Amino acid sequence: MKSAISIFVVIAAFSFSVKSQDLCIKLKNARIIAQDSENTYLGTVSNKHSSESIFNEYGKFGSEFRTTSIWNEHSSFGSKHRIYSAFNDHSNKPPKIVKNGYTIGYLTTNKFKIKAINPFELKGQCKDKF
Repeated sequence: MKSAISIFVVIAAFSFSVKSQDLCIKLKNARIIAQDSENTYLGTVSNKHSSESIFNEYGKFGSEFRTTSIWNEHSSFGSKHRIYSAFNDHSNKPPKIVKNGYTIGYLTTNKFKIKAINPFELKGQCKDKF
């Protein structure tokens, strides 16, 4: 029984690793676009050293202090209460994830949004992958 549990844990860990790697590959260099009236550009899913990256904590799109950052909890795109925010659990207009001109998903904590990708999970899985 103990070996069966060990095998399950190894398979589950490998499965999670493959899924997160697939997610990061799929979203690499995707653009994050707000669904506001200006279609505000919110950065890219890319190397944390890129000035365009949502993972660059010192950049325009990754800093918790910049208005164009989803990580700024006081901004239109990072507040739990704003309609265009990635962190509003009830938003029907969260930021779009766009790749090659197509919307491939939505960056949101709204579990009921189709093609939702949680920003915390994305950061946890992909920040150090590029």
